[in-house]
Amino acid sequence: MHFPHTSEAHRPAQVGLIVLQSDETIEQDLRLLLPPDLELLVSRIPSGDEVTPQTLAAMELHMTASAALFPSSARLSAVGYGCTSGTAQIGAAEVAARIRKGVDTPQVTEPVSALIAACADLGLRRLALLSPYVAPVSERLRTVLADAGIDTPVFGSFLVEEEARVARISAGSILAAGRDLVAASPETVEGLFLSCTNLRSLPVLTALEEATGLPVLASNTVLAWHMARLAGTRARGPGQLLRGSGDGMRAAG
Repeated sequence: MHFPHTSEAHRPAQVGLIVLQSDETIEQDLRLLLPPDLELLVSRIPSGDEVTPQTLAAMELHMTASAALFPSSARLSAVGYGCTSGTAQIGAAEVAARIRKGVDTPQVTEPVSALIAACADLGLRRLALLSPYVAPVSERLRTVLADAGIDTPVFGSFLVEEEARVARISAGSILAAGRDLVAASPETVEGLFLSCTNLRSLPVLTALEEATGLPVLASNTVLAWHMARLAGTRARGPGQLLRGSGDGMRAAG
């Protein structure tokens, strides 16, 4: 039998997210952080099981093909690339250029550009930086942030290379490390950044802000904040950035 049908006149706003093959955290985090009236479409990109400068740089070759996997009928207000260290290694401009070769979207972002925008919104210039990764990966991120005018005078790491282990670093470990890192800073810092989209930071943000008295930013919260902002709406969730995200609507982009 053939049945007639009608089509919905309203199309909800949509954003796209390119997730690392090895990432077990960011997709569920962004579905919690983005507003329910903003549709999230997801593509994956091949990535190494271990995080090194070489495996991060190799993702550049797959970026356009991953972006091209979004539905051709989608109208993506923004596309986010879900890798902090990968962006630092490849470069934000190159990430945006390669994604735009694969998908038609007016805005591209990633955790590094999102963090820089969030720091500008909150007036932060000095951050304590907590990373799961080995020194060569983390040092590249610190250099990129310094070039953007954001100092990281104190840095700490769990020194983990394997993504499967990063996703299983406990909330208690993140909370203790973040608190101790801020306390150990040789100079005053204005905020704490928890780097890595695969790090399960969301459950400890509120406790860390209470323990340190500082804004606490994480890769997934800044990316959700920026993607929602670029799409003309607001993310929601823990942390000072998301609680005050309505103020950031004034200068999207």
